[in-house]
Amino acid sequence: MFVYKINVLESLKEAGYSTTRLRKEKLLGENAIQSIREGKIVGIIALEKLCRLLDMQPGNIIKYVEE
Repeated sequence: MFVYKINVLESLKEAGYSTTRLRKEKLLGENAIQSIREGKIVGIIALEKLCRLLDMQPGNIIKYVEE
């Protein structure tokens, strides 16, 4: 299963992206924000947006761990 390597919302906040800004500017959808809060992995499109916003590669954000 995939898990987050970083605290995504905290990293976004440090980069200047509050959840309010993410919603208002439609940078991430509500479902993606809620999934991140719950520790669930987002879809590939949202992951691509996270990579762009955080200037990171997918491997910096998520990792695979065996269950």
